[in-house]
Amino acid sequence: MALAFAGSDELAAQIRQGASIDVYASANTQLPRALQSEGRLSRSVAFATNELVIATRRPSSVHSLTDLTKKGVRLVLGSPSVPHGAYARMLLARLPAATRRAVLANVRSNEPDVKSTVGKLLTGAADAGFVYASDVRATHGKLAALRLPPRLQPRVVYAAGIAWRSRAPRLARAFLRDLRFGRCQRALRQAGFGPPPNRNKQ
Repeated sequence: MALAFAGSDELAAQIRQGASIDVYASANTQLPRALQSEGRLSRSVAFATNELVIATRRPSSVHSLTDLTKKGVRLVLGSPSVPHGAYARMLLARLPAATRRAVLANVRSNEPDVKSTVGKLLTGAADAGFVYASDVRATHGKLAALRLPPRLQPRVVYAAGIAWRSRAPRLARAFLRDLRFGRCQRALRQAGFGPPPNRNKQ
């Protein structure tokens, strides 16, 4: 099985344009459900969770969410159409209006995927950005993660489904099982992802 990586919305667009796939995995539940409603994907299932964090370079002058309101801070977000950008905006919507406006005034770019957001931080083009905890872990100490208050934290759930036109449905089902319960699931946990919600019921 060949793997293709891109922003969740970009992959969904490719499927809508006729790309041949067997399994689609997304950093949210909305895109798989939309593809299911369009008759392109089977019922999606959750396979992992994550935590949204503020990522910063080491060292950094940003030590809290409040610091993102300071003038001169260069903040990078995901675009509204990609999951990490949508999650960040969900979090910001829970802030007082004045605080939200001050944070958004510091946004320097809206990136098409998490990789681009992390890249802006690693190259010094931005001071802080909203990404997933697993993305910070993958930098092996180059970035630091500032955890956010639970009351602001969006529910980050990853979901996947099998394409109705899969050319290898048996292999796709096996991969999906492994993603939820097997070696793939163990690899996800080691990379900093959380277990799927209601794991004990699945």
